Amino acid sequence: MPFSDVPEEMLDELVGHETVVGRPNLSLIHAVADWLDGHGISCRVLVGPEGDRANLFATIGDSEQPGYVLSGHVDVVPAGEPEWQADPFTLRRQDDRLIGRGACDMKGFVAAVLAAAPDLAKMTPAVPIHIALSYDEEAGCKGVPHMIATMPELCAPPLGCIVGEPTGLVPVLAHKGKAALRLRSRGVAGHSSRPDLGTNAIHALLPVLAAAQAQAQALEAGGPRDDRFAPPWSSLQIGTVAGGQALNIIPERAEAEIEARAIAGTEPRTLLAPVIEAAERECVATEWLSSYPPLALDEDDPLAALMAEMSGFAPIGAVSFGTEAGLFQQAGIPAIICGPGDIARAHRPEEYLTLPELHACHEMILALGRRCAA
Repeated sequence: MPFSDVPEEMLDELVGHETVVGRPNLSLIHAVADWLDGHGISCRVLVGPEGDRANLFATIGDSEQPGYVLSGHVDVVPAGEPEWQADPFTLRRQDDRLIGRGACDMKGFVAAVLAAAPDLAKMTPAVPIHIALSYDEEAGCKGVPHMIATMPELCAPPLGCIVGEPTGLVPVLAHKGKAALRLRSRGVAGHSSRPDLGTNAIHALLPVLAAAQAQAQALEAGGPRDDRFAPPWSSLQIGTVAGGQALNIIPERAEAEIEARAIAGTEPRTLLAPVIEAAERECVATEWLSSYPPLALDEDDPLAALMAEMSGFAPIGAVSFGTEAGLFQQAGIPAIICGPGDIARAHRPEEYLTLPELHACHEMILALGRRCAA
């Protein structure tokens, strides 16, 4: 089905592109660019350093005037769960549910924006509306920093950014930040009967993992608190551990991945400092996988009032998941989260967005356009 200004048809097309995180997305990005160009909307395809995936930035209105950014990611998590009842990359309708990978997180928001784009263009808004689509958000917001770095060449400093992650269209003022770290240890292989002739790579990791566990416990027991979040403290966890070939072989290699999630006011990477110190003592290599800052928008910010009016809901304090909103704020652009659906449906089999949710978001985007054209 070709792109359409009918939101559910647009969502059908978007879900049909298997833009799994870490994989190419150029076919979708170029299709979106062609759709926008066909409606006279200026856009730029911004290929990332990977070469096979890109961000997209489009402007409706005068780019030299301050405006609003509608930000969403087009990558989705894998869909290998056996509980899917049909092809997860073919949108299907069941009553009012639109089911497919990414329908809720967050191609539903992107579909609402793109379906509204032709009408927004006809409004010729005096305050421009920008569409910012990014890649590899699910890998720690890896794509959007390249776009943010280019934005001074693309538009005047924006008045604000609306990130359309699923919040039930309730504006959200804050979220946690995140940092992810990989640990790698190297040993010397040998027969397990002669440990004196080898070096166990897994054993080398253990003091570092113990430091991670201790830091996690310290953050929960005595770290800073912010009751807007659940849990109200910064957290740290060991997510993966791998190493060894067989029980009777001294493991030559081992690695682990650790993440920290930081409440507002805390730099996520600092939470992993005790882990890095332990790794240096044990000669374990470290590699940053990703990081993005927390979001903390003042409740008195004009963007909060605008989104309360557009959505019909009063802003709430915080969510514990992360988004690119913190990166926009770090770049000096006020940011807020507001999108259709429920985050509890994300990253699960039979992920869905309801038809009323999709249409309500579409109407919210059009309302923003009318406000910008007034």
